[in-house]
Amino acid sequence: MSKTNKSGLMVADALIRFIEDRALPGTGVEAEHFWAGMADIFTRFAPENASLLAIRARMEQQIDNWHRKAGGPGDAEEYRSFLREIGYLVPEPDSFAIASGNVDAEIATIAGPQLVVPILNTRFLLNAANARWGSLYDALYGTDAIPGEAGAKAYDPERGAQVIDWVRAFLDETVPLLNGSWKEWQGDAPQLAEGAELVAMAGDNYLLRHHGLHIELVIDRDHPIGKDDPAGLADVLMEAATSTICDLEDSVAAVDTEDKVAGYANWLGLLQGDLEASFEKGGRVMTRRLNPDRTYKAADGSDLVLHGRSLLLVRNVGHLMTTPAVHLPDGSEAPEGILDAIVTSLIGMHDLQGDNARGNSRTGSIYIVKPKMHGPEEAAFTNRLFDATEDLLGLARNTIKVGVMDEERRTSANLAACIHAVKDRVFFINTGFLDRTGDEIHTSMQAGPMVRKGDMKSSRWITAYEDRNVQIGLACGFTGKAQIGKGMWAAPDRMADMLDQKIGHPLSGATTAWVPSPTAAVLHATHYHAVDVAQRQTIRAQEEVISLDALLTLPVAASPASDGDTIREELENNAQGILGYVVRWVDQGVGCSKVPDIHDIGLMEDRATLRISSQHMANWLLHGICTAEEVDAAFQRMAAKVDAQNAGDPAYMPMAGNEASSLAYQAARALVFDGIKQPNGYTEPLLHRYRQIVKRGVG
Repeated sequence: MSKTNKSGLMVADALIRFIEDRALPGTGVEAEHFWAGMADIFTRFAPENASLLAIRARMEQQIDNWHRKAGGPGDAEEYRSFLREIGYLVPEPDSFAIASGNVDAEIATIAGPQLVVPILNTRFLLNAANARWGSLYDALYGTDAIPGEAGAKAYDPERGAQVIDWVRAFLDETVPLLNGSWKEWQGDAPQLAEGAELVAMAGDNYLLRHHGLHIELVIDRDHPIGKDDPAGLADVLMEAATSTICDLEDSVAAVDTEDKVAGYANWLGLLQGDLEASFEKGGRVMTRRLNPDRTYKAADGSDLVLHGRSLLLVRNVGHLMTTPAVHLPDGSEAPEGILDAIVTSLIGMHDLQGDNARGNSRTGSIYIVKPKMHGPEEAAFTNRLFDATEDLLGLARNTIKVGVMDEERRTSANLAACIHAVKDRVFFINTGFLDRTGDEIHTSMQAGPMVRKGDMKSSRWITAYEDRNVQIGLACGFTGKAQIGKGMWAAPDRMADMLDQKIGHPLSGATTAWVPSPTAAVLHATHYHAVDVAQRQTIRAQEEVISLDALLTLPVAASPASDGDTIREELENNAQGILGYVVRWVDQGVGCSKVPDIHDIGLMEDRATLRISSQHMANWLLHGICTAEEVDAAFQRMAAKVDAQNAGDPAYMPMAGNEASSLAYQAARALVFDGIKQPNGYTEPLLHRYRQIVKRGVG
C-alpha cells in the first residue's frame, strides 16, 4: 500500500485520506498541526513502548529461571520476595480516592449490563448501540429463559401466557404495587410501593424507575397481546445495555491499514450519528440506524429525555502490536496502541462539538478501554500518552478517560498502584477469566503442569482475583465515580443458565458485567433490579482485601493428569476450541462469532479463548503430560469435527485432509507448538502473520 511522508512518518495513503477528509473536518484541528503532533508523540513514546515490552520479556525470563532453579512452584514467601526484587511487585500506594470528573451516569451511578461488540461488524455495532432498550416479552419468549420450545414461527398462546406470568411476577418482586398484585392490574396509573417510582408517561405508556434503571409499560389495547390483557399491557421494555464497548482489539481481525481504517470509520459513524447498515430479511432490504433519544412527559408536564442508545466506549489495542499503517523514521512499524489513542480520541471530538454535541457522552468525555497493560509502569505510560494526545487535540486535561482491564497477573497483583497511576481519568476496571488465566499459565509456565482448564475456575487464585478486584476498586473510591466490571457470559443460547448464575456479578458489588447479545442484556438487566448494587458495595467496602498470598497461589496440579482418557479429552477440548475460532479468524477475517464447542454448544468467542487453550496445551506438552504426537493427533481429529460443524458455510475451507495447505490449521498448531515463545502467551503475532498471508493471497 502506498505511503506518503507526513512530518517524517510514512503514513498509508488510505489512512491519510480518512484522517484529512473525514476525521479532521469539524474538529478545528488543522492537518499540518495534527501530523506534526502525531510525529512528536511517536518520537516521544515509541521508544518507551519498546522499553516496556523489553521489561515484560526480562521479567518473564527471570521468573522462568526462578522456577527452574526451584524445581517447581518453590517456597511461597521466597517467591514473593523474588518478585519484589525484580520489580514485578511494587509497594502499595498510600490510601487514596480516584478523582475522575465529568463521568456519565451510565458509568458513575447506574449499574447495568455491558456489551462488547466487534467494531468491524456494522450491523452488530448498531444492534449493540441500540440495545439500551429491549423487549422483556421478546427476550423471554424467544429463548430458553422459560421452559418449552423457543423461537416457533407461529405464536404459541401457551408460551405467551408463561411469559406474561413471568413478567408479572418480576414486576411484583421489583416494582410492587402499593396494594395488590400486577397480575390483577387493570391499567390505571400504578401506585407503587417504596423503592420504585412512576416518573413519566409517553402517551398511554408508563415509565417506572428502580435502582436507577427504567422500565416502560407499553399500553396498547389494539395490539395482539394487549387486546387480551386486562390492562392493555402489550409489552414491557427494559433499559438494558447501559454501556457498550466498541472493540478494536480481541473481537476483530484487524491486521492491516484497510482493516484499521474500516474500524476507525465505524467509530466515526457512531459518534457522528450517521452510521447505517443495510441487509436483507424476509426478502426485503432493511436499513438499520442509531435509535433516537426517548421523550416522556413528567408529572409536572415537563419533557423527560432519556438516552436511546448505550453509552459508547472504544477499546484500543494494547502495547504489544505494531501497525503497517504508519512507519517511523527508522523504517519500523509504529506501535498500534499509540495510533489508536490518537485516532480514536480525534474521532471522539465529534461527539463533543458541532451538531451532534453530547450525542454520546452528556458530560463531554471520551471513553477508551485499555487492555493488556502489565503493572503500574504501563498504566502510567498510558496516562502520559493520553496527556500528550489531549495536548495535540486541544482537549482539557482528563477529557480522555481510561478503562483499565485487569487481565494480566502483574496488574492484578499491583491493582491499587495501577489505579493510582491513572487516578484522575480512570472510569473502569474489570476482570476477564480467559486472558487472565492465559497470563497465569504463561507466567508460571516453568513451575509445573497446570490443573485442567475446567478446574481453573475453582482455583484459589481466581477467587482471590475476582474478590480483590472489587475490594480494591471500592477502597480506591470507585463508588459513584467509576465502573467495576465482570466478564462475559459466553453462551447466548443458554439464557436460563445465565439467569440462574449471572446474578452473582451484581451480588459481588460489580456495577456492570459483559453479555453476548442485546437479548442477553435485557435478561441480565433483571439482575440489577433484583440486587441493590449500591447496597452491596457498602457492605463489601467494609471487607478486608484478600491477601496477595492467595492471588499468587499457582494453579499447578498436585497430582498431574496421567490417565490416557483424561489427557485425550483435555487435548481434544482445547484443540477443537482453537481450531473452531482460528479457522474463521485466519480464513475469513472473523474476529468474533458464535463458535460451536466440542459439545456443539455455541459460544461467543474472541481471541482470549485462544490464549488460555493454547497456553494450556503448551504447558502440558512442556511438562510431558502429553507428547507432540498426541497433540497432533488431537488436532487432526478435531479438524474433522470443526469441518463438520461448519458444513453449512459456503465460504468455509475444510482443514481435514488439507493440513499441509490450510493456513488456518497451521496457525492453530503454531499457537501450541510455538506457544511458550509467544510474548506473554499472546496469540496476536501468529494470527496476524497467517491472516496477512491469506489476505495477500486473495488480494
